[in-house]
Amino acid sequence: MATWRNASLAVTAAAVLALTATACGQDKGSASPKGQPVGNAAPAAGSDTGYGYGDGGYGSANGSASQTAAKSAGQLAVWDSKELGKVVTDSAGFTLYRFDKDTASPPKSNCDGDCAKLWPAVPAGSVTAAPGTDASLIGEVTRTDGSKQLTIAGWPMYRYTKDAKPGDATGQGVGGTWHASAPDGKKAVASADSSGGGEQEPSLPGLSVRNDPKLGKIIVDARGMTVYRFKKDSAWPMKSACTGDCLKKWPVVAPVDKKDTEGIIQKGFVTFNRPDGVKQQSINCWPVYTYSGDSKPGDTNGQGVGGTWWAVSPEGKLIATAK
Repeated sequence: MATWRNASLAVTAAAVLALTATACGQDKGSASPKGQPVGNAAPAAGSDTGYGYGDGGYGSANGSASQTAAKSAGQLAVWDSKELGKVVTDSAGFTLYRFDKDTASPPKSNCDGDCAKLWPAVPAGSVTAAPGTDASLIGEVTRTDGSKQLTIAGWPMYRYTKDAKPGDATGQGVGGTWHASAPDGKKAVASADSSGGGEQEPSLPGLSVRNDPKLGKIIVDARGMTVYRFKKDSAWPMKSACTGDCLKKWPVVAPVDKKDTEGIIQKGFVTFNRPDGVKQQSINCWPVYTYSGDSKPGDTNGQGVGGTWWAVSPEGKLIATAK
């Protein structure tokens, strides 16, 4: 009986491996380095944007927790982020977040248990609206444990325990469901005009396609930022050659729900479990990234860097053309 069971498990494992190979064995040729030098992997100043992700889209509980996790938000403030636009923070400067699985009308939090340990609810008491914002949007919701949670325009507010210092926004995009909050309770989105004078762009899917005037159709993330592939990576076996300080300059694209995409290939759309514990989205089984040198939607400053970094087509292929 034991022999039969072991043989059965071996056959099952082989079948799973074969299916994965079928899904992720495509486009092998474009992963060959062909001797090109690796792009400058030195971290960009102030762009420590490595992310940690865990099961269920909540993130990893490892790392430093904010000391303000259970405290009142006090006097709210607005941080004008170059990448995210106007973001609400608490009085200590920590970013406040909203969860796509919550509801605003009626207000309801769906983050409890282990989720709430990683994303602590912001208490509703003693909160004052940020100067220049609509104070009538500030409210509260009663959680399942009876505690009162701060809401903005009906959306429950949270902190992220992996934000270690004021100004961090490492929770942005985690699981494709967590987003920094704008002053009106909507998802924070960088304005079309980087000076802050333009209107906010509408929310985009987690991954979608933009028609770039020079590169043609390229994939962008929910912020409208260009998505890239690294030529030294491989799709089968799925492997990333960008590690350590490289990830500070080329942050991984967080896992995105297939339903939260538009116009891109669905084959090989899987999560890559990196050896460093970070979960990364792949397209056609190729790990994908953004570039810290892109400051606003529409930038393609990462195109061709080191002869190894390229924008990605809707089919998940490299767009290896000069910028």
